[in-house]
Amino acid sequence: MQILPFYLLCDESGSMAGDNVDALNTTLPELHHEISTNPTVADKTRFCLIGFSTEANVLQPLVDLSDIEEVPALAAGGLTSFGNAFRTLLRCIETDVAALKAEGHEVYRPVAFFMSDGIPTDDDWPQAYKELTESRFCPKIIAFGVGDAEESTIAQVANFRAFIQQDSNVSPAAALREFASSLTRSIVRSASSIAADGGSDFTLSVEETVPGFATVSLDKL
Repeated sequence: MQILPFYLLCDESGSMAGDNVDALNTTLPELHHEISTNPTVADKTRFCLIGFSTEANVLQPLVDLSDIEEVPALAAGGLTSFGNAFRTLLRCIETDVAALKAEGHEVYRPVAFFMSDGIPTDDDWPQAYKELTESRFCPKIIAFGVGDAEESTIAQVANFRAFIQQDSNVSPAAALREFASSLTRSIVRSASSIAADGGSDFTLSVEETVPGFATVSLDKL
């Protein structure tokens, strides 16, 4: 079986306390429902949730979403720190890909959804990011900036899509909800195409616009 691993890295810094974390904790179960109840999608994906601030914790190890009864909730505390998030992500991907291949699966390049509402306080995070992106396990990274996040930083993190909050009235949960919907649609389309022509190529086609968010050009790097 061909598996797409996807990882959610969500900022749990103190500035996320209140509405931001509450909104994401409301949306995570929606993502769980949307993916896990679509057999075509559930069979082809695995999901991991990483919460990060000063430390990074794997709140939900990579698993079939249909096997999760309750998605872990995000908390808020500590400072905004990116380095541990990228190091944890790389370690997880290396372990997860090896395990999936050992089970006889083919593994698509992972997708990582990254959301932060602040400016990183750890100056050495670019080195951790470099190690991640230069690894043969480098995921396609979709980065969202909310709150005080800087456009240039979000562009630096993303290698596939980058978005920055434009409308302060739009909850960050809207980004996660849109991501879940577009990812689901993309997997369904790809699975249908594969079934129709007997091929095996998977194409990820996440939308280039998200309501309430401005698309950040990666060319600005």
